[in-house]
This record gives sequence, C-alpha cells and structure tokens, in this order.
Amino acid sequence: MAGFHASKLLFLLAAAALVAAAESARLRDGGNLHLWKSTGLDASNRRHVAKLTDFGGVGDGVTSNTKAFAAAVGNLSQVAADGGAMLVVPAGRWLTAPFNLTSHFTLFLDRDAVILASQDMNEFPIISPLPSYGRGRDTSGGRYSNFIMGYNLTDVAITGNNGTINGQGQMWWDKFLAKELQHTRGYLVEFMFCTNVLVSDVTLMDSPSWNLHPVYSSDVTVSGITVLAPVTSPNTDGIDPDSCTNVKILNSYVISGDDCIAIKSGWDEYGIAFNMPSKHIYIRNFTCISPSSATIAIGSEMSGGVEDVRAEDITAINTESAVRIKTAVGRGAYVKDVFVRRMSLHTMKYIFWSTGSYGQHPDDKFDPKAIPVVENINFGDVVASNVTIVGKLEGLEQSPFSGMCISNVKAEIFATKKAIWNCTFVEGVSTGVTPAACPQLKDMGPQASPCPFPEF
Repeated sequence: MAGFHASKLLFLLAAAALVAAAESARLRDGGNLHLWKSTGLDASNRRHVAKLTDFGGVGDGVTSNTKAFAAAVGNLSQVAADGGAMLVVPAGRWLTAPFNLTSHFTLFLDRDAVILASQDMNEFPIISPLPSYGRGRDTSGGRYSNFIMGYNLTDVAITGNNGTINGQGQMWWDKFLAKELQHTRGYLVEFMFCTNVLVSDVTLMDSPSWNLHPVYSSDVTVSGITVLAPVTSPNTDGIDPDSCTNVKILNSYVISGDDCIAIKSGWDEYGIAFNMPSKHIYIRNFTCISPSSATIAIGSEMSGGVEDVRAEDITAINTESAVRIKTAVGRGAYVKDVFVRRMSLHTMKYIFWSTGSYGQHPDDKFDPKAIPVVENINFGDVVASNVTIVGKLEGLEQSPFSGMCISNVKAEIFATKKAIWNCTFVEGVSTGVTPAACPQLKDMGPQASPCPFPEF
C-alpha cells in the first residue's frame, strides 16, 4: 500500500501542474471548454430531494443498505418526472448489493460518503452478455451484475463532493486470477442505452473490472472524476466509452491496472452485426498512471467502428504507452479521424503504439475477410522523457494503416538496444520529430505544416 500511496502522490502532483496548464488554455479559449453539445441537464437542480437515511440507511460499513437504496430509488422514481429527483448519500460507509438508477435522477455523494459493494457474490445476479460482444469479456456466457446500473434512462447523474464508490474488488481479482469465476466480472458503473448522462466530482475505486462503462449511449459527460485501482489489478480500465456518441471526458485522473481510457465498439462478428460505432469522443485535461497499459486505447474491440476522437492536454506518468490502436483480422470496421495533441509524458515504454494483429477473438466464428481500416491518425505537440521506444506501428499487409501524421515531437530516449522506431505496413508523414521518425512516415521538413487538429 505504501507504493500505491506514493504513486498516488506523484499522480496528484502531476495533475496539479496539468490543471494549471489547462486553466491557461481555457482562458485562451475565452473561458469555453468546448463547443460541443451540452448534456442539457442540471444535476443539482432537482425538485424532489431525499437522504438515504430517510429510507432506513445506516452508514456504519457493516449494515446492509440494499433495501434502503431500492426503496429510495423506487420512491423517487415515482416523482422524478416532476422536476427531477435527487438521492443524497451522507457521510458514512454504506454497504449495499448492486442497485439501479432511474431517469431524471441524481445520485449525490456528500464528502466522506462511501458506497461499498457487497462482498457476497450471491447478491450479484448473472445478466446477459452485451449483444455487441456475444459473450462475457472474461469467459463465455453471461456476466455478473454491474454494481451501479442505468438502463434505458435519460437525464441521469452521479455526482457530489468527491464522495467514493468502492467496488471492493480484491475478492474478484483473486478469484479471476485463480480461474475460479464461472462468469465475467461486472463493472463498477454501467450506463446502457442512456442519453444525457453526467458523472462528475466523485471517486471510483477498486472495481471488479472496468470502472465506468457507458455503452450504446449518447451525450455523456465525465468531468472531474478520479479512478483508483492498484496498478497490478486485472482489467481495471478507467473509462470505457463503448458504441457511444458525443462523449466528453474532462479534467479527470486515473491510476489503473489496465487502459486509463479505452474506446470500444463491439467484438468481431457480434460488433459487426450490432453496427453501432463510437464517435465524437472528446478528451481534455486527462492524467494517467498505468505501467502495463495505455493512456488512451482504441480497441481492441472496435468492430462497430471508431471515428472522430479528439484529445488534448494529456499527461501520463509511468505508463506503458500514450496512445495505442489495437485491432485484428476479423474485427472489420475502421478507426479513422483521430487527433491527439499536447501530451506531456514521463517514463514510457512507447509513445505511439498501433497493431493490426492483436487477436483475442470471442470464438472461432469470426470472418477472416473482415479486415479493419485504420486511417487519418494525427499526433502533435508531444514532449516525452525517459522513453524506450518512440513508435511501434504495425499495420496489416492487406490494409496498411494510412494517412498517419506525426508532428512536433521531442522524446528523450532511455538508454536501450531496442529500435527507437519500428514501422511496418504504415503510410504517412512527419515533421519536427526527434528522434526522426521511421522512413514510412516521410519527413516533410522543418517548414512543413503541423498535423491538422480541428477545433471544437
């Protein structure tokens, strides 16, 4: 735990510097963070407000509050259409089984409020796998229930004064690593088929698997959240927009055992059939620590397609890679129109890492003719120190990754015998890159324009 707290301190120090830089950028933008569509909800302005204690909640960390949460959400759902409803979780430790949210509703966590996930696996029913995956991500068949779930909702928020949702995931990690689980682990928070979603000013920690999973949803804002998990915990992704449209991830921080952000859209033939892309994903002012994974990953499940991803003002510390695109034969679909700029990186194995041979298929029914297309990938304004490899870019012979552009990159290389660049089946250009990019990314010279980056 001492190492974990030391990492957290390093993380928060870096985050403070990032926030200062972000504020400067915000002021240059005239005070506007973005020009994208707002979620259109005011999570704090609800007509009907109640506390969990009004429904018999006991915050001693031992007493079960399963009935209290069910009663609170059930009662508030009856009046939520009339100006909205809010359930306030006061300071305390509130143990509960999984529970669902409702529309026109805010779950508000006071400072020092901690919602604790039950350690009784019998309280986590088995639910159907995601249709765009065809099976559980860990194993075939269904999956254990998510801890907090929103299904087919509109105008729903989880927010507060930095209260905490704690999945108490150690039990799940131990059983997963020991191969004792018969079903896929659930996620800490999942919104499925939802619109106008806000998650802000809370801490998510120790999820059994992925922490925040909006899937088949639109108009999602994630702002000012902290995600914490031991860096050795398995598959504890931070934020995973999955077949979602118009997602904003702002001013947030992740320490994780897997990708800090992973943008997905379904797995092989199931994702192709479901055919729902992830698009219009905007990331700004984001910090990551993940020694074995990526700051921003696209894929590997991207069979519905991924397009229009824009990220800026990114900091990563002791993280395996800055940006990673993962795909494979059988995925089909595309990754296109990706723009990432202004990254500050410290102690990285890779900066840019892309592969067309990631593998990991749900079954043997994938189509070997489903060849993914990766095109129009743009990276600019990167400063990196203590890096082993600047770029490992491996496209497909049948479908080279094309239209890649890398500009204004300065990388300080850690002493290594490995190739600084390794590029196969990629096509593109570069300018102002030190150490110089691989020949496949033609150097256009110091006077060339930087990679394009659309404004918001």
